[in-house]
Amino acid sequence: MADDAAVSALREIAFWLEKQNAPTYRVRAFRRAVAVISELSDLDRRVESGRLTDLDGIGRTTAAVITEAHAGDTPGYLQKLRDEAETPEHGEAVRAALRGDCHAHSDWSDGGSPIAEMAAAARWLGHEWMALTDHSPRLTIARGLSAERLREQLEVVAALNRHMAPFRILTGIEVDILSDGGLDQDEDLLASLDVVVASVHSELRMEAAPMTRRMVAAVRNPHVDVLGHCTGRLVGGRRRPQSTFDAREVFTACRDHDVAVEINSRPDRLDPPRELLGLARDLGCVFSIDSDAHAPGQLDWLDHGCSRAEECGIGPDRIINTRSAEEMSA
Repeated sequence: MADDAAVSALREIAFWLEKQNAPTYRVRAFRRAVAVISELSDLDRRVESGRLTDLDGIGRTTAAVITEAHAGDTPGYLQKLRDEAETPEHGEAVRAALRGDCHAHSDWSDGGSPIAEMAAAARWLGHEWMALTDHSPRLTIARGLSAERLREQLEVVAALNRHMAPFRILTGIEVDILSDGGLDQDEDLLASLDVVVASVHSELRMEAAPMTRRMVAAVRNPHVDVLGHCTGRLVGGRRRPQSTFDAREVFTACRDHDVAVEINSRPDRLDPPRELLGLARDLGCVFSIDSDAHAPGQLDWLDHGCSRAEECGIGPDRIINTRSAEEMSA
């Protein structure tokens, strides 16, 4: 039988590595170790005899973590990661007010972890809810969900919600905004979801006028709740310039149709830029601070968005994910 302390330590290490955006192989080593020891019936004997590394999937580092946790100690590697965790300079009040996350992915599309694992991490972080927003079918590179697969996912979510209550997984999607402003999923399905994030993922260099019409048309759709990473930019190592559009017209449409402008917290996006956040603030928009997480540890990237919100004078009263799950689904 698995040792709860060892499993917990391995999972927390994977979480901190994901938050650091560490190479995938490092994260997988710890998640693989969880799977290995969860199947063991002789963990005590293997720890005592020092034979953990005889197991396929257990290396020296993971064996040391298991051994220390099994003895009741905090593994040194885990403590090191905890000590290295960055404390945000701004945004603590905003972060404390958040009750959930409107944008997260699972291994049903291009995320790396099962729905249950993502939800468990969100609950561990203190969230009351998490919206599951896997991609829509047109984004084939991200294994976007067909209508049939999305319906299957809704059944899985319903079962998990019965098991995880009072924590709640809100049903959702990150739906592609098509070139004509249409949405890449059946209207009846979109109407049944708790949270619909609409994002542009293709033709990002479209000229400003048609891009503006495209985004405004999507925002006017009555099923859309959040306009995701509106400029499409990437920053840091893998750069991509922001799309061009009439931000005033797009944000005015967001305000008039009660669609939140997403403050995307991914370190490689941090979208929209501060000047556009200021414009949306001045126009009276509401916002959603989202992790856009593709792994459990990335759910804690919300700190970045909270810091940017505070810097731009956006308080909790303008942020929709300070609401309860019931308010969000309504």
